[in-house]
Amino acid sequence: MTASRTSEPSAAAPLLDLHALVVAVRRRRRLWSSMALLGLLVGAAVAILLPPPPTAATKVLVTHEEDQPNDTGTLIRTDVELLGTTRIAGKALKALKSPENPEDFLQDYRGTGVTNNLLRIDVTGDSEAEAVARAKALADAFVADHVRRMRESAKAEAKALLEQRDRMRNELAEVNKAIGGRSPERDPKSSASLESLFSRRAELNSRIADFDERAAEARTGTPRITAGTQIVDAPRAVPHSLPRAAATNAAIGLVLGLVLGLAVAAVGAVVADRPVLRREIAADLGASVIAELPRRSGRRWQPRRARAAHERLTATLARTVRGSAEPLSLLELGCARSTSVLALHLAGALADDRPVEIVDGLPGPQLANHRQKSGGPAVVSGEQAAAVPHHRRRLGVGSVAPGTAWSDLTYLGTRTVLVVRAGHGSAAWLHTVARQLAEQRIQVIGVVLIDPDPGDRTDGTLWDGPHTAPRGRDERQARQNGTVLTQPERHSVRAARVPDDDQEAR
Repeated sequence: MTASRTSEPSAAAPLLDLHALVVAVRRRRRLWSSMALLGLLVGAAVAILLPPPPTAATKVLVTHEEDQPNDTGTLIRTDVELLGTTRIAGKALKALKSPENPEDFLQDYRGTGVTNNLLRIDVTGDSEAEAVARAKALADAFVADHVRRMRESAKAEAKALLEQRDRMRNELAEVNKAIGGRSPERDPKSSASLESLFSRRAELNSRIADFDERAAEARTGTPRITAGTQIVDAPRAVPHSLPRAAATNAAIGLVLGLVLGLAVAAVGAVVADRPVLRREIAADLGASVIAELPRRSGRRWQPRRARAAHERLTATLARTVRGSAEPLSLLELGCARSTSVLALHLAGALADDRPVEIVDGLPGPQLANHRQKSGGPAVVSGEQAAAVPHHRRRLGVGSVAPGTAWSDLTYLGTRTVLVVRAGHGSAAWLHTVARQLAEQRIQVIGVVLIDPDPGDRTDGTLWDGPHTAPRGRDERQARQNGTVLTQPERHSVRAARVPDDDQEAR
């Protein structure tokens, strides 16, 4: 029955918990805020250390013979591509008397079609004067090339029309000759042939006139195109504002750094699979969250609310220790400093009843460097735990971080409170801790969550059986009734709840 209740929420759990992902990303705000700040600084530094070269700009009005009101910009795009040819670049360099290679000059300028007939040319140079001279030479070369191409096109069209006209005139001369060689006859067939010749002569005269008119229009269209294609905005240096460029680049760098930081934080949260919600931590450890504390708790300069929470937890743990004959231990995961402070406060609260000695099983010097005050709790190392007198109360402090000697945890206490920092251990490691504590027959009273997320609204209480704090009351009732619970009896159901692999047991 217990296994089925535990498996139902897991079966309904989504593949990707967006709430947990958002919380994990928010907790890694130092990462993405640092990357955003780095992007801002890099963008500003690029604008200051790598300023753009001097640039000049000019605008050219380009007139096309095929201009139409509904043109989609094909003609101006053709002009932009023609501007980027070595022929135009070579003519501009020739006008400047520069020995530079046209292929290299192509990298220093670009054309942009502003409208269907307006072309903008941007040119860079070593100085503003050089950039302006380059822009003028390039615009003149483009205008001259465009006018030449239009004139050649008009000449070719007029020449083709005149050749057609001359052919029509030769044919007309032959028709006139044939008409002149006919004598008036009364033969109906001869009359019909003569009428056909007259009709053909009229048609040829009309077509010859049409070709003359079209050739004249082709020739008169060139001056309009020549006069219409001109520089409408004289080349001038483009002003460059360093503060504006720095602000723009800094804003772009800030956005890019923020996006990259959020992406890295999200991917890292998914890959690392470090639970941050009460619900996840309680489910992975198989014990309810009984209290929450800020990361650095028990200090005088902290807010009154944090100090009150720390005092309430100390009083609760003190009552739990007084109500049981078995020694209690505090096992930390990612919060050795907070656990040491909690152990010292708890030992101070218990010192009123009888002397307390803290068994230091932490790998670091958090308790080893503690100066014992007169009347305060004594701190002994883990090797001296067996030498603690029976009349003294023993409080163990240890760690369940990777590398822990699991068999030594029983010397710290057969009952424990896990002090876990949210987001520190992976789900697989939390499962490992739960399995190892169950194998060592160490009863987990509950979990104290350090540095919880303020926006976490999940429930960290397990509702599938009395396997956490109520055990202490069951144990006292069993002793009062004259029976003693053996270790296997106390952990028979508890061991069934612990998953055997990195996923929760179903």
